[in-house]
Amino acid sequence: MHLSEREDDALIRFARTNGLRYTLDELLGTMERYGIMRGLLLSPPLQGATSLPNDKIITLCTRSDGRLAPVITVEPTAKDVKAALKLAEGNKKEVKAFKIRLGYVRASAQSPVFNGLYDYSESEGLPVLFHTGDTAFSTGDLSRSHPLTLDGLANKREGLTMILCHFGNPWFEDVAELIYKHPNVYTDISGLITGSKGYAEKYVEWLAKKISEAIYFAGGAEKIIFGTDYPVTKHSEALDLVRRLDVEESDKEKILWRNAERVFGL
Repeated sequence: MHLSEREDDALIRFARTNGLRYTLDELLGTMERYGIMRGLLLSPPLQGATSLPNDKIITLCTRSDGRLAPVITVEPTAKDVKAALKLAEGNKKEVKAFKIRLGYVRASAQSPVFNGLYDYSESEGLPVLFHTGDTAFSTGDLSRSHPLTLDGLANKREGLTMILCHFGNPWFEDVAELIYKHPNVYTDISGLITGSKGYAEKYVEWLAKKISEAIYFAGGAEKIIFGTDYPVTKHSEALDLVRRLDVEESDKEKILWRNAERVFGL
């Protein structure tokens, strides 16, 4: 989930489309309403192609009384990587993962600038989330956010827990292969639904079919994690998507909380 409480937050337009106030009180209230005990909070993009400073995310998580845990967003410069590692080291008990905004930054997952980050993540057992698939803005670079670009990194870094955000939408089958092939690769279902117009109902049916088929291909749902990408997708919509999956109830339970509890240590 994302949050900033700033007027230059680039996700405000999604909040307005979804009829959300996009505040900490609303987010925590929604979590309580749907019985969501813990959540991961990430920096939203700001106008001008930057993201909210990570220390602000830690502050928001502190205000949540333990309901939210921070994920540190890492930009592709030596200075930013060093700062991210210093922040993670200083907040070891709170930080649960790192995030790389593939497709929004001018770097690939295998850029040498991230080597120190990967070393630290492996040694501390912290997952790294990667944006994959479609980008929220037309200026995004799909050649860097395609999920198959992460196959090489997974081969080289077998000890690195990798999470491909947004199921690589629309490349669901490619992600299904990656989570089947690599023991250390996972995916999430966040940010797949935006707005409610046109073929919305048929689109959700299509999503449920694609995710169900990926579970069949992978032989189970141990690699799939629930998420919303709030305010991009409402919690009610993400939960409805899970309900529509044509899989065993035990697999839905894994998606909704068991996998996240295990992977992130929540």
